[in-house]
Amino acid sequence: MNKNILLIMCLIISISATACELNDAPLFKLPLSDTTYIPLGGNTFLDPKGVPNDAISEDGITTWSSEKSAFNIYFKNEKARTGALYLALLPGEFSSKIKCTLGDQSFVVPLTKYQKNPVFIGNFSLRTGYQKLVLEGISKETNSFAAIRSILILTREPGEFNFVKDNIDNRFYWGRRGPSVHLTYSMPVENKIKWFYNEVSVPVGLDPIGSYFMANGFAEGYFGFQVNSENERRILFSVWSPFKTDNPASIPEDQKIKLLKKGEGVYTGEFGNEGSGGQSYLKYKWEAGKTYQFLNSVEPDGLGASVYTAYFKAFDSPTWILIASFKRPKTDTWYKRPHSFVENFNPNYGHVLRQALYANQWVCDSNGQWAELTEAKFTGDDIAKRAYRKDYEGGEKIGHFYLQNGGFFNGKAELNQSFKRAAVNKMPAIDFKKLP
Repeated sequence: MNKNILLIMCLIISISATACELNDAPLFKLPLSDTTYIPLGGNTFLDPKGVPNDAISEDGITTWSSEKSAFNIYFKNEKARTGALYLALLPGEFSSKIKCTLGDQSFVVPLTKYQKNPVFIGNFSLRTGYQKLVLEGISKETNSFAAIRSILILTREPGEFNFVKDNIDNRFYWGRRGPSVHLTYSMPVENKIKWFYNEVSVPVGLDPIGSYFMANGFAEGYFGFQVNSENERRILFSVWSPFKTDNPASIPEDQKIKLLKKGEGVYTGEFGNEGSGGQSYLKYKWEAGKTYQFLNSVEPDGLGASVYTAYFKAFDSPTWILIASFKRPKTDTWYKRPHSFVENFNPNYGHVLRQALYANQWVCDSNGQWAELTEAKFTGDDIAKRAYRKDYEGGEKIGHFYLQNGGFFNGKAELNQSFKRAAVNKMPAIDFKKLP
């Protein structure tokens, strides 16, 4: 049996055994009807001012030694109601006081080695939408303030809560990264599409660490820009190997991605973990608030392989920068499935809002004929599809598409709908013969 399911069964039994005590709380003069268990491993973030040694693992808050550390727990409530909140502690002896705050409601909770588990926090009013429960340490006589596996919400009124419910397939990790969202552009009937062009900008302040704003995706890889740290940003272009594996070392020689050329200062190598293949990136301090142009091509070489090439430039620059050109063996294709996405690859920053704007998409066929793309389908990853997290959005506004995720905002866009933007008729002016 899944250990999380077993734990909640034990906790519910424990709560039922002390129902009279729980019902002494002012809210519960009537029997309880709804119990929700929220595991902290996939729904909690350490405040940026916290001590890095204080940690969140798949088991929950496992290390909490500093009063500087605050833990933020997020969940979404679908309708306004009242509830009683409890903490389910991990094994250990604690002598401390912690503060629990939800909106403008706060309680100080003493913990002792004789403390019953789960620990009653208090009665709260739950508004509609995303909630943030903040845990802060006030004082302690033991090494740790507490070790906490989950919170329990008990209500009389049934209703839906949205949060990362389980760790199957490592969903606590993916849930803390946040929901990834995508736009897949509708293509013209012409099947020999060689080039895809896109213009991308990120609003000021919506470019936190861990962001990957993918501009020009294709069936076999992706091309966009990242925020890797406070001091490093990259233009990233990768092509998957036809050999399916997460370990690049296991790819047979005849199915490895081959580098044909690369731009000045561009790193090239292999990548793994989410498929494997050839990777290239340029360290480049792109800026939020500015527009950048992405151009890449896919074409068969006539010998059973296909060639993938990527170029990048700032909108106000006259010169295209070559990122790299790769050959993918056992592949005979033109450009398929142009798409964009926004994701966060750092689970410590999944609670921070990010957004990208996508404008003026065009494709060019093997005869040099351009066509503007004005329709895109909006989709999400497993975390979004399961509604484990609903802080995502996408759509069309002021003539461009946009994607937004993270930050636990109350998004409104439904998945699997299509959006259209007005044609701007600004065909890219590119002299392909002069590209590096």
